[in-house]
Amino acid sequence: MTEQQLPAWADPAVSPAALDPQGVSRRGLLRGAGLFGAAFALGSAATPALAADGGGRPGGEDPRLAYLVGDHHIHTVYSHDAKYTFSQLAAAGAKYGLDWMVFTEHSNVGHADFGAALEHREILRARAENPRQLIFQGLEWYIPAAEHCTVFAAPGPHEVDLLTRFERAYDGKLLAYDKGGPADADTARNEAHAVKALKWLAEQHRSGYVDDVLVLANHPMRLGIDSPHEMRAWRDAAPGIMIGMEGAPGAQGAAIPGLRGANSIRGEYENKPSAQSWPGYPADAYLTYGGFDWATATVGGLWDSMLAEGRLFSITTNSDAHRIVFDTWKNGDWQPGQTFDTTGKLPDPVNTDTPQPGSDFWPGQFSRTHVGVTRYGYRAVMAGLRAGRVWLDHGHLLDGLDVRLKRERDRGRGVTLGGRLRVRKGEKLTLNVTVTTASRPNPQGILPELAHVDVIRGAVRGPVADRDTWRAPDTQVVQSKDVSGRTGTYTLRIPLTAGEESFYVRLRGSDGNRHGTGYLGASVDPHGPIPHPPGDGDPWADTWFYSNPVFVDVEGS
Repeated sequence: MTEQQLPAWADPAVSPAALDPQGVSRRGLLRGAGLFGAAFALGSAATPALAADGGGRPGGEDPRLAYLVGDHHIHTVYSHDAKYTFSQLAAAGAKYGLDWMVFTEHSNVGHADFGAALEHREILRARAENPRQLIFQGLEWYIPAAEHCTVFAAPGPHEVDLLTRFERAYDGKLLAYDKGGPADADTARNEAHAVKALKWLAEQHRSGYVDDVLVLANHPMRLGIDSPHEMRAWRDAAPGIMIGMEGAPGAQGAAIPGLRGANSIRGEYENKPSAQSWPGYPADAYLTYGGFDWATATVGGLWDSMLAEGRLFSITTNSDAHRIVFDTWKNGDWQPGQTFDTTGKLPDPVNTDTPQPGSDFWPGQFSRTHVGVTRYGYRAVMAGLRAGRVWLDHGHLLDGLDVRLKRERDRGRGVTLGGRLRVRKGEKLTLNVTVTTASRPNPQGILPELAHVDVIRGAVRGPVADRDTWRAPDTQVVQSKDVSGRTGTYTLRIPLTAGEESFYVRLRGSDGNRHGTGYLGASVDPHGPIPHPPGDGDPWADTWFYSNPVFVDVEGS
């Protein structure tokens, strides 16, 4: 593989005049972090990598971070239900400022036998021709007993072999585990096979067969078949591999008024409970809230119930690109005798003059996952994801976000997203939230404006007795900062006090356009995201950011 090069915005050899407004802003953020040029390319002894547990020092670690923007869920003609070529989607990602992309084709007989190897050749060529962009190859795994996951490995000699071996041995679709009747998604056999699959991936990492591998659950509430106990079982089976879930699904353009019909919902969350669904979810769980999955958007809900156990479980967002809204390309025609099972690839698309059906945005056009790294590269992105140094936004709501939690008596900068801070009962803490507002119109031509930043705090009580609980009753919005009209880079300094219990804090915010009482009531969330009316969910008019948590371990709790 050709040696990686810094992205243009991070490369001192590239003149500022050659950068677009997004590149100029990101270069400024990189300079502010003290990571410009060689310090970012090579890493620095002064900027230690953050371990998954937040480091061993009582105050935690305080790495200086640059945030790389990416998308871990993208489909090409190597998926049976998609449309675009690999090169079309890679070019779109570059256009919209992505640093890293994961191509996650659906498992299928044709994909396992032919498509994965064919796509790998394209990926190797793209890595050589554009070493400034990080391109991963992955798989969308049909989880036995549940829905889908992103699976991807670090580049290396076995990355494709890992995916195809995994696909053939553990994919619920290829094993026909979804064909056993209406309740088959709940069988103990299937759930056990999913756990076995994750343990197998962990062993491939542990043995050195691949340098790294990660798994994230995709659109968890879309069908309601990812039960709380299954998600906990996946996390526990391979905690360094199964690291989280999509906090917001792709298909964010699904409910643009007049596009798909009167019942359309952002994310294509248009389902009702079925015989396969876990019966403990309310009907409202099958909707999105401000474009975010109910499990994430509900303060005190499923995501919080997992965080309240004191263990990191990350969230992400992505395009899930299959068919782009308002696009004029259509699938090409098969040659006689060809099928996906015999070729592993759809015919290349053909352009028309007529808009085609679609729900998705191009990678990076609307949904962005920001991963904090101390250097540039594939393994740095994966390490940042594993450590939980992640925040996400829709509609390019922010240019930058840096979060640090510290004790008042500490001189350092404090613990960042995904980390842990060890404190004494009653200690005074400061949460520093540095926001860089949007400096340019987004791809829709709107200059986003952040209206508020909410601080969400939850008690950490340890492992739950009921592994099917989706409630965290002691999590709530504790502060909301009005930042309307503020521009540029500014820091909110939010005082907190450590009580007798360990806890975590996380952040969210929005453009302020649509709010309502949160799902669990005004005392928990007085102005949270709400569902949009069916068929009337313009995503550009309701944009949010979310961050991963920072944990606070209180001594003696």
